[in-house]
Amino acid sequence: MSNINVWENAEPGVKRKIFEPGAGIMMMEVHFEDGAEGYIHSHPHEQLSYCLKGRLEFTIDGEKQVVSAGETIYIPSGAKHGCRALEPSALLDSFTPVREDLVKR
Repeated sequence: MSNINVWENAEPGVKRKIFEPGAGIMMMEVHFEDGAEGYIHSHPHEQLSYCLKGRLEFTIDGEKQVVSAGETIYIPSGAKHGCRALEPSALLDSFTPVREDLVKR
């Protein structure tokens, strides 16, 4: 069953919608309730995240950085990263290449 353009639960208090990917790039929208966390993980893909609303504290390879609405953050390939919403928040995440582990067609 496809998960493209459908909201699905990720971690507690976190939901995401994956958009139709291109050949080598993809995007997804992620919403966080206040205090919700995107757990620490890593992947071989480069990631660029744009904060649509709210404020999130990212941890990337042990370094913390707060991102607010209208700001972006870059996550390099292989970096251990996660985030915590400091208030209700939303991100637009882009990945290259496509994260086939997330896309169900």
